[in-house]
Amino acid sequence: MTNPPTQASQPTIPFLQELGVEVVDFGGGHGTVALTLEARHLNGWHVAHGGVIMTLLDNVMSLAGRSLEPGIRGGVTIEMKTSFMKPGGVAGERIIAKGKVIHAASSIYFCEGEVWNADKLVAKSSGTFKFIRRTDVAKKMTQSD
Repeated sequence: MTNPPTQASQPTIPFLQELGVEVVDFGGGHGTVALTLEARHLNGWHVAHGGVIMTLLDNVMSLAGRSLEPGIRGGVTIEMKTSFMKPGGVAGERIIAKGKVIHAASSIYFCEGEVWNADKLVAKSSGTFKFIRRTDVAKKMTQSD
């Protein structure tokens, strides 16, 4: 088994930075991210927008997968299903997304995720991700020269 990547080795994703997503923890096929809701994260009913919830789920499941191997450069979402249970929260509340790997093949990972607002389950998701290793990128770069 390899050591999980450090937070410093995670790719910078400008969209997630703009949203204010915080990596809380990751490693061993698990990940946790958090977001303190602001007015910009809300929909017309003044609760967390579904797109924000789905972004957290997508990110935390991918993070869980990437935590299994330090050589993973990044991931691409192949498919994702999300079920919403309750409104995500209002401005000022902190929501937490937790993800885990259910099964890992050589480059495809099957993951599950949940978003919580305190003790309320907001949404559940499952997703399939294709991961790209650093060596794959290096090979492609040298082949295109």
